[in-house]
Amino acid sequence: MTKFITIGVYGATEGSFFQALQTADVDTFCDIRQRRGVRGAKYAFVNSKRLQAKLAELGIRYLHRKELAPTTAVRQRQKDADKASKTAKRKRTTLGPAFIAAYEEEILTDFDPQSLLDALPPNADVVALFCVEREPAACHRSLVAHKLQNEMGLTVDHIVP
Repeated sequence: MTKFITIGVYGATEGSFFQALQTADVDTFCDIRQRRGVRGAKYAFVNSKRLQAKLAELGIRYLHRKELAPTTAVRQRQKDADKASKTAKRKRTTLGPAFIAAYEEEILTDFDPQSLLDALPPNADVVALFCVEREPAACHRSLVAHKLQNEMGLTVDHIVP
């Protein structure tokens, strides 16, 4: 049975990030970001082309599942909540209720977890769901993980490099 982990990049170094993937025995990396780039040099190693090259070097397959990314309108709900609470994106520890409701309604309602499993190669043993936030509870990947756990009975571990 396929195991899932979630991972973010904020707070990690390039070395700790890729070491965490290897330690978890990840063989398939599922990028669930809308935009596959991060501003600034500190996290440039997770910009799409560099990330895919490094994963290939490590023998880890790369998939992009854009349909699991929050839309710009959904992301705006979280930006508004962060602004109201005066919380910087990289310091957020939980998602706001408005974001969760919008993400569940606009993204997860139409997401069939079996479709994700069907898109995986038959030998995918450990799949990483990736977005940027450090804390799983501060990122939509935790909502995807929750749906996979509840509807498919899959094991999902959250790792923080």
